[in-house]
Amino acid sequence: MSELKLKKLVEHNQRLKEQLDLPRIPVSEASQQLIKYVKETKDFLLPTIWGPVDKKDDPYSAPNGGCACSVM
Repeated sequence: MSELKLKKLVEHNQRLKEQLDLPRIPVSEASQQLIKYVKETKDFLLPTIWGPVDKKDDPYSAPNGGCACSVM
């Protein structure tokens, strides 16, 4: 029984060490990056903010103006 517990603890310790090695940035820097992304990236689902979207630039519009459905 103690051998199994030791194995689980060693595995858990290894996972914690792997998490410790993950790259980290301060919350303030992550927040600034998020704000910059939101301000610079056009969201086609918010035309009231970004203005009307040309159909050829809209990734959410149906191709060729029709239904992209396939019926078999």
